[in-house]
Amino acid sequence: MTKVKLCGLRREEDIEAANGLQPDYIGFVFAEKSRRAVTRETAARLKSLLAPGIPAVGVFVNAQPETVAYLLEDGIIDLAQLHGQEDADYIARLRALTDRPLIQAFRVRTAEDVKRAEQSPADYILLDAGAGDGKTFEWELAGSVLRPYFLAGGLTPENAGEAVARLHPFALDVSSGIETDGGKDPEKMRAFMCAVKGRMDR
Repeated sequence: MTKVKLCGLRREEDIEAANGLQPDYIGFVFAEKSRRAVTRETAARLKSLLAPGIPAVGVFVNAQPETVAYLLEDGIIDLAQLHGQEDADYIARLRALTDRPLIQAFRVRTAEDVKRAEQSPADYILLDAGAGDGKTFEWELAGSVLRPYFLAGGLTPENAGEAVARLHPFALDVSSGIETDGGKDPEKMRAFMCAVKGRMDR
């Protein structure tokens, strides 16, 4: 079954909602320019409130490998998602510092972008339309991907089921699609989980 990552959590009430829904992953954004960015201290506090068994993913944009590795090795996050211009050399440097799983994100506009993503040395790849702008890319481009991938970009409770039915991705990664007025909306979070996983009892 397709997994779900609820990304961009930054408040205690976001964690409380996630604990009730039991997604496969949650995400903390460490990219300073993002409106969803959290500090190391905030992420540590939120991680302490997160239910056991829900891995936390840290999202980074061109951060120093040492910064990423520190958060991983300190247990504040369990996986790192690389969302900038990180290349194979960067990943090799990071792997020398930590053996935790890595997700490399790729912006998809052409079939060549998908081919480049498939060659990534990261543990997982993420196919995205952009940088948290709530837009989808042409999903047909992902139809030929042979390795497991996270699908992101423009996902909502309304189109999540279609994404699963058409593409059968390893996981769906959602952020803006579960927000209202810039904050995570518990009902939209629940609706998204229902769209992917089926009915969820309250």
